[in-house]
Amino acid sequence: YTGSRQLSLDTGRIPAFLQGMNELGYVEGKHFVMESRFADLSIERLSALAGELVQLNADVIVTSGVVASHAAQMKTSTIPIVVTVTPDPVRDGFAMSLAKPGGNITGMSSGAAEIIQKHVELLVTVRPQIARIAVLVNPANAAHSPLLLSVQVAAQRSGRQVLPVTASSPEDLERGFAFMTRNGADAVIVMIDSFFRQQRRQIAGLALKHRLPSSFVSIEFSDAGGLFVYSADQLDNFRRAAIFVDKILKGAKPGELPFELPTRYQLVINRKTANALGLTIPQELLLRAERVID
Repeated sequence: YTGSRQLSLDTGRIPAFLQGMNELGYVEGKHFVMESRFADLSIERLSALAGELVQLNADVIVTSGVVASHAAQMKTSTIPIVVTVTPDPVRDGFAMSLAKPGGNITGMSSGAAEIIQKHVELLVTVRPQIARIAVLVNPANAAHSPLLLSVQVAAQRSGRQVLPVTASSPEDLERGFAFMTRNGADAVIVMIDSFFRQQRRQIAGLALKHRLPSSFVSIEFSDAGGLFVYSADQLDNFRRAAIFVDKILKGAKPGELPFELPTRYQLVINRKTANALGLTIPQELLLRAERVID
């Protein structure tokens, strides 16, 4: 896991996986032992951490995100790997096809390539005069370049420009939002990323400070003050990862287990933030929302 143990607990990811295992009759400490490794946002540590799990001769390795999954992939071609979140398993190099992955990796796609395009639509709905949308990316996250391209395609389709902004430290975030303002950004989309999740209150606060409607792919940003969150239900992905683990432990080969697409999506709207920005959320959008924060 790229982030910290505390972040994985705070965001409910490990509890969701353990819940999924419990629902299938597995009790930690009785039926299985879970060895966890956390890079604490130091991506360069992931390779060594993945190597430790391989040295332990784990029966299955569960990963989250492209970078962590690639680290595990580079360390073993025989131990089954279950990916909980990856934008496009084929493009990201984890599967020959969704239906027949073909190697030692299976799991779930986050559907992020399609989801991220919806964020342009959401922002334009509340501020139709938007001309330039900033996109906050972490240069250390390999998934962000293709996702940025997806945003650019959606923006160009509606006649908007995209302003990429990179950040990988709290200081970068301060400078990045100032850069957005100087360069005429009218809104901001924030990519999914462990560092961004850790800094969610800083990021949501900076968006509000700079008067930028904001849209996020991580549910944690809704309570932090983000205007919109639209994403697949990632906790559901972590629960469902247990199903893959169960099948593999019972003899299934990961290369024959199809990658799955998300089955649940969530839209959360922070009306308190909308009011602070002087924005009116259309009623039809409020009715679509799973949750509205007032």
